[in-house]
Amino acid sequence: MSRAPQQRRLETRARLLEVAAAQITASGYSGLRVEDVVAEAGVAKGTLFSHFGDKDGLLAAVIGPRIMAVLDETEALPAPQTLEEVIDRLLPVVQFVAQDRVIFDLLLRYSGTTGTETDAVIAQSFCRQTSLWSGWVTELQNTGMLRQDQSAEVLAEGMQAFLNHILALSFCAAHDAPGNFRDDLLTYLSPWLVLPSGA
Repeated sequence: MSRAPQQRRLETRARLLEVAAAQITASGYSGLRVEDVVAEAGVAKGTLFSHFGDKDGLLAAVIGPRIMAVLDETEALPAPQTLEEVIDRLLPVVQFVAQDRVIFDLLLRYSGTTGTETDAVIAQSFCRQTSLWSGWVTELQNTGMLRQDQSAEVLAEGMQAFLNHILALSFCAAHDAPGNFRDDLLTYLSPWLVLPSGA
């Protein structure tokens, strides 16, 4: 008895993702080639395109679960008690994205913020980040450690914007070498999250 067409389709998709993940491990995100993926998976290019649309769709399908895994690890940690601990909790996200410009480009494009393409997992990861960070901010606002003149949601969305800004600068041709992400985050987030004394 042959497998149902839906089962075969799911198995093919899983195989393409498995092959792509292995090739990314070997060659990096930028080094992924559709020709290599389909050859190793034993399918035609059209099959890959029917599952993911194009190479970027395939990459988005790999990147989405990976950024969610980083967030799983972050959520498993105790809530930060200081601004410095907030920065430390943000670093794994920054370091994951900073691995390759392709990750940064695809996360922004598939988050839905550009209005062009979306990937449900990637879009959910952006919402999950601001929700998680908003919880941290609320707790630190309650201790008086962070500014209280703005909502935690607004401050969390600003944190995400600064994170993207720092990452964009790290990929900018005008910068010879990436900066120290921890220092960069402190530079931008300190004045954003903490009111000057006497203000």
